[in-house]
Amino acid sequence: MDRKTYKRYAAARAKKSPSIVNCPRAFLVGGAICAFAQLLRDLYGLLGWEAKTVGMMTSATLIFLAVLLTGLGVFDKIAAFAGAGTLVPITGFANAVASPAIDARTEGFVLGVGAKIFTVAGPVILYGIGTGVLYGIVYATLRAAGIGG
Repeated sequence: MDRKTYKRYAAARAKKSPSIVNCPRAFLVGGAICAFAQLLRDLYGLLGWEAKTVGMMTSATLIFLAVLLTGLGVFDKIAAFAGAGTLVPITGFANAVASPAIDARTEGFVLGVGAKIFTVAGPVILYGIGTGVLYGIVYATLRAAGIGG
């Protein structure tokens, strides 16, 4: 089968995404996650902690809750409803790390959890670090040449 035929075949059978419904859901759920994070931040701030501590505690709480909800199977239900709305970076990344680990737990800690925990998040880490290094090299080269700030 050539590429054009395959593209027509795939397009005819692909499930159409109802963007009119999905976009508001993603916006509302993502916004709710962010609003909850701000609420946590404000509550932790009321304890009189330093801003750095408040930020760390907010992040740690969001990660803990995302992993807990992933383990209980609730995060997947929220994601099925909200789609991209659950990809708010910290909660989405926590889910991406926890899901393969939970799925592989029956295979043991080393060959199961240890080997598969980063199957989804690994490429994100790899390409994120790689892009950061490349950006740093370009930036340093431009600065050495007297270009840029």
